[in-house]
Amino acid sequence: MQPSATRPRATRTAKLSRVAQVLLFNKPYGVLTQFTDREGRPTLANFIEVPGVYAAGRLDFDSEGLVLLTDDGALQHQLSDPRHKWPKTYWVQVEGTAQETALDRLRAGVVLRDGPTAPAEVRLMDPPPLWERTPPIRTRLSIPTCWLELVLREGRNRQVRRMTAAVGLPTLRLVRWAIGPWTLEGLAPGQWRALTAEEARSRGPRQLFRPRRPC
Repeated sequence: MQPSATRPRATRTAKLSRVAQVLLFNKPYGVLTQFTDREGRPTLANFIEVPGVYAAGRLDFDSEGLVLLTDDGALQHQLSDPRHKWPKTYWVQVEGTAQETALDRLRAGVVLRDGPTAPAEVRLMDPPPLWERTPPIRTRLSIPTCWLELVLREGRNRQVRRMTAAVGLPTLRLVRWAIGPWTLEGLAPGQWRALTAEEARSRGPRQLFRPRRPC
């Protein structure tokens, strides 16, 4: 009976050395950030077959770009909870010409129906070298468009669209380019990759990616 008493100790050591798995996914337009849908719409399951991972936060059905997924519940909460103030970078095509007065309003925070927003970082940018969206955006020939880079540290429902609309710049296309230090670099729509343990330790907050015991 003595040998069996040492087995749990060895198993426990192996479990404690495991590091949370994190995936970076480029969500296409018209895909839900969940794995099932009663209405039969495209979901994460159409692209990701890794068992046990869940999206850390949401990205609207009609938005594109970076979604993080993980198999660690505590990490999922910390990545998605606005209280941890992870910066999220959006590339936004808006209708109209953005004047500095409108950008200053975004930088100061705007008042929405659910209260004032936190200040945003915003700048005008050249049209980014993105993939063609399917379906394409609807534009009006008589009205110009421009691109903004917008960085938020809170996560309200459809916040970017509501903020740009509040300053007279309706959003036509919305792409989340980055969450914290991670970007869409090298990922085509529908593609994903897993962070290596070294990437997680070197680029992520140390407390989020330390070895942990799985549930």
